[in-house]
Amino acid sequence: MELSVEKPESIVKLYDENSGLWRFVKTDKGPAKSMETIEKALRGLGLSKNEVKVYVYLARTGEHKASEISEALSLHRTETYRILRDLEKRGLISSVFEKPLKFIATPFEKALDILIETKRMKLNLLEKKRQNLVNIWLSLPKPEVELERKEVFQILEGEEQISLKADEILGKAEKEILVFISENDIANFYHSGFLDRLEKTSKKGVTVQLLTNYSPKTCFFIEKIKLKKTKYSRLNSDELPTFIMADNEQLLLLIRKENGKKKVAALWTNYDAFIKALKILFTELWNNDA
Repeated sequence: MELSVEKPESIVKLYDENSGLWRFVKTDKGPAKSMETIEKALRGLGLSKNEVKVYVYLARTGEHKASEISEALSLHRTETYRILRDLEKRGLISSVFEKPLKFIATPFEKALDILIETKRMKLNLLEKKRQNLVNIWLSLPKPEVELERKEVFQILEGEEQISLKADEILGKAEKEILVFISENDIANFYHSGFLDRLEKTSKKGVTVQLLTNYSPKTCFFIEKIKLKKTKYSRLNSDELPTFIMADNEQLLLLIRKENGKKKVAALWTNYDAFIKALKILFTELWNNDA
């Protein structure tokens, strides 16, 4: 006989000020998923995991003493006070001057504005420092090394990094770009602007060939662009990953899992044998499809 046990993530511990007791409340997966999205976004804006926990707890449950926060979130009291000080310096929480001292969260919308503006200011500062850093680097004595082409691999994670690398490949291409985009990826490539940039590259004298699976979805997006050399693969290429090749020198290969439904990373390489193998595959698909 199996016992039904709730998973810890489906239970939330809340403090009831009226009774002075802690209550354990069951949550459904919908709000839990939403909270996961919010917490991930706050982490991306520079907060640590425990800083996110403290801010979200205060924003969701109202003002609390440090000891209550520490107990509710199972954090050491010293760490809790440090986090509260740091969040207050950032303008994300405020102190309520009562005895004992309590803390209250800045409204979520305003907190987001503060974090985004802080991020923007840091980026602006780095941009201003960029040229100075480049000049310093170029002024360093050059070691006498023999330049040699190395065959290397690079793993890229995240949509932004993959998109930046794809744009870099387009920017450096001088003769030829071969692209196979699977049905799973074509919407992302279209909405990111990659297909538009691919079209502009073709107008600069670079030969661009785009191949994709044949489906209503791919037809919809292909019809929106004006590439001259576009074909649909009618072979059984559902398992073939999206890849981009430029001038027989660079290859960007998307790595996916869960039957192609979730993109996790991409592999960039200038490894000659790897590039030649996929070039042969691309050419075979191109020549055999209408």
